[in-house]
Amino acid sequence: MADNGTAFDIVVLGGGSGGYAAALRAAELGKTVALVEADKVGGTCLHRGCIPTKALLHAAELADNAREGAHFGVHTHLERIDMGGVNQYKDNVVGRLYKGLQGLIKSRKIEVVEGYGKLTGPNTVQVGDRTVTGEHIVLGTGSYARSLPGLDIGGRVITSDQALTLDWVPRSAIILGGGVIGSEFASVWRSFGADVTIIEALPHLVPNEDEAVSKAFERAFRKRGIAFNLGVRFSGVTQDDNGVHVSLEDGKTFDADLLLVAVGRGPNTGGLGYEEQGITLDRGFVITDERLHTGVANIYAVGDIVPGLQLAHRGFQQGIFVAEQIAGLNPPLIEESGIPRVTYSDPEVGSVGVTEKRAKELYGDDGVEVLEYNLGGNGKSQILATQGFIKLVRKKDGPVVGVHMIGARVGELIGEGQLIVNWEAYPEDVAQLVHAHPTQNEALGEAFLALAGKPLHAHN
Repeated sequence: MADNGTAFDIVVLGGGSGGYAAALRAAELGKTVALVEADKVGGTCLHRGCIPTKALLHAAELADNAREGAHFGVHTHLERIDMGGVNQYKDNVVGRLYKGLQGLIKSRKIEVVEGYGKLTGPNTVQVGDRTVTGEHIVLGTGSYARSLPGLDIGGRVITSDQALTLDWVPRSAIILGGGVIGSEFASVWRSFGADVTIIEALPHLVPNEDEAVSKAFERAFRKRGIAFNLGVRFSGVTQDDNGVHVSLEDGKTFDADLLLVAVGRGPNTGGLGYEEQGITLDRGFVITDERLHTGVANIYAVGDIVPGLQLAHRGFQQGIFVAEQIAGLNPPLIEESGIPRVTYSDPEVGSVGVTEKRAKELYGDDGVEVLEYNLGGNGKSQILATQGFIKLVRKKDGPVVGVHMIGARVGELIGEGQLIVNWEAYPEDVAQLVHAHPTQNEALGEAFLALAGKPLHAHN
């Protein structure tokens, strides 16, 4: 029992995107909910991830606009980057959203239990001297910025956590990891005037994207003056008063002011009592069934601790799913490949569904049809002076199974792409829809016109 003599219907351990979504939806469904959080509700996404990094990226876009205004007949110049002002803007955005989230949680009568929680039984969480009891437990303890074995974080070797609090712009930076986090910080720092080099052990930047998109992304970064070294593993780093000195396994060396370690995120599951209660972990991740049940009592898991895409909106949807599952609503399963993915760099990358390579593995080389629509034929993209393309992957004579995009602001187009893939739309279904002109969204319509066999602003 809880220390006030009552038990909750649901106890949520962790107040990040997955945890607070589970709490809000459960309360909406009439459940009594306790939300256990050691830091601030909103988790990594709100305080140390999605929101603050995108605020930095918007500031970076403004810097580029000021620097490049003459291209549009607007003669502006970039005077300086005031990181104190940038950080104040960023923190104000986070603060407003945090206040709003606190209000939502209070309005739903969710009890926030502040402190470090540990699973101590099939229906109990210990928070300091308090035992919080729930008929159901939802684990949503999130993730942390990983490093490599033997690579210590400290001094001039930092993770995204420290990068978000820097009050100065490095003259030069080396970024270990060319995935989403590394690419976004590379984009920000380059826009702020730093010399940036990315070290990626895999053959491409944003290596989880379709290969055509990755190659276009590399061309765009190269044009921006962002250097990168691909296909060779990191060997070691030393640091002194002058900066960091990075070496690779092939003997190459690089020097810079800082080394940002952006090699992914690890699950926050250590020391939380999970294994002691019989929950299966694999490399720290909580193993669940397709309905996010851990196989132990009434314990579920959501978000970054569950193997798969580590995305805030995935955790958010899983939180809603679990609340509805507990309430007996039998919600439809979440299809992992149907979750949209966006890299908010310059240029942006947006994708949903499977890549061309994966589609051919699933349906055979002759069972897949692919089309690329170049943004050069789109009026709004010309106005924005952006380059890129939309790539559609279709099961031959069947629905579209992948939408992949690169270019300015394409992340804003992923919503329609998500509907197309998840509703298994055929090209003819989308081609008949009217897309507003002139918008970048119109490029999706043009791509589907071409795939449906009636290209207009395309040479297909």
